[in-house]
Amino acid sequence: MGSNTYRIGLFAKAAGVHVETVRYYQRKGLLNLPEKPYGGMRRYGEHELSRLRFIKTAQWLGFSLDEIANLLKLEDGAHCDEVSKIATVKLTEVRKKLGELRNMEKALSELLDACAHSSSKMHCPLIEKLQQDSFFQQA
Repeated sequence: MGSNTYRIGLFAKAAGVHVETVRYYQRKGLLNLPEKPYGGMRRYGEHELSRLRFIKTAQWLGFSLDEIANLLKLEDGAHCDEVSKIATVKLTEVRKKLGELRNMEKALSELLDACAHSSSKMHCPLIEKLQQDSFFQQA
């Protein structure tokens, strides 16, 4: 075998994942299971390593494994418009989550400010506000 092949442990390590992650992706159909030579061990090449890194990068960008499977079906380069549409939907979702996170940050900041300015040692304003139904609706 060539020097650019890896047994599963080194393959996983080269991509920064665990061996079980590789096996899971194989079960999900995201990675192919290499042929096992008679009496030998399965070996992974640079193409498989590139694919595994693609999967991890796409996950980091927020794509689910099902979405990644769809992207992998379009990897021949002839479906750029379709890939662009999928990425546009993901960007819209990310922007929505960012808005929600900004609202959470503002609400938590206000709660902590209420604690900092409270003189009561008997009641925690943060706990009291969280217990109010109206707090969640205004946040």
